[in-house]
Amino acid sequence: MYIEAAIIVVIIFIVLQASGSISINKFIKDNEDYFKTFKESDYEFLLKAKYGDGVDSDRLFTVRLKNGAIGFVLTIFLFINNFDFTKIIIAVVVAYGMFKMSYINLKSYYKAHLHEIDAQLPYYLKSLEILIQHYTVPVALGKSLPDAPKIFQEGLKELLKKINAGDSSINPYMDFAKDYPVRDSMRMMRLLYRLGLGSQERKQEQLLQFSRSISSLQQKARETRYKNRLETMEKKTMTMLVVTGVGVMLLLLIAIMFMF
Repeated sequence: MYIEAAIIVVIIFIVLQASGSISINKFIKDNEDYFKTFKESDYEFLLKAKYGDGVDSDRLFTVRLKNGAIGFVLTIFLFINNFDFTKIIIAVVVAYGMFKMSYINLKSYYKAHLHEIDAQLPYYLKSLEILIQHYTVPVALGKSLPDAPKIFQEGLKELLKKINAGDSSINPYMDFAKDYPVRDSMRMMRLLYRLGLGSQERKQEQLLQFSRSISSLQQKARETRYKNRLETMEKKTMTMLVVTGVGVMLLLLIAIMFMF
């Protein structure tokens, strides 16, 4: 009886939402500043890592909020016949789980492609190093933009925009590192900033230090790639051994059964 009533209420809610009598989107928009506090610091980076720079992060975050709200409302309806404070806590947990689900999927994707994404920065910086030998850092950044990995292009455009606007502080470089928290991005952006500040006399010395850091990053990337390959081979070998062992045991079991 109560389940049927809950279903009817859900249908009415969907109809009212579709007709515009009530609007979750309007509620979210009116409280946008409050809801943004729930956005994870690396959420936009993870979205770009999976979908590229063209992704609409605000729209996808709104979808997450709507999923959480729907989860909360549905859970409340399910417990409407036996409602108490415990059920509110359960509804909040369900809403939080539905809200976090897509973020967890993004984290899983990033972990699965961690080496591939992390490896893009040192190889990009290596090409940038060659340009810096002939140009200033801002000019080299601009010339490197067309050939930069797609995941970094939007951030590099923003970095150049801030520099060209007259911001000569380290902040544009650090903002880029925060938006793209791949391996050693903070350290590399600090080195790049110092390289841009250095006098012509010290440029070769700083460029050499920059080159060594890039080589170190590339070495880490290669070690990670080899480690991942080794782990994959070990997993395949273990799977093969387990399957072979189980197969042999089954054959022995069948042979024993035929003997008796």
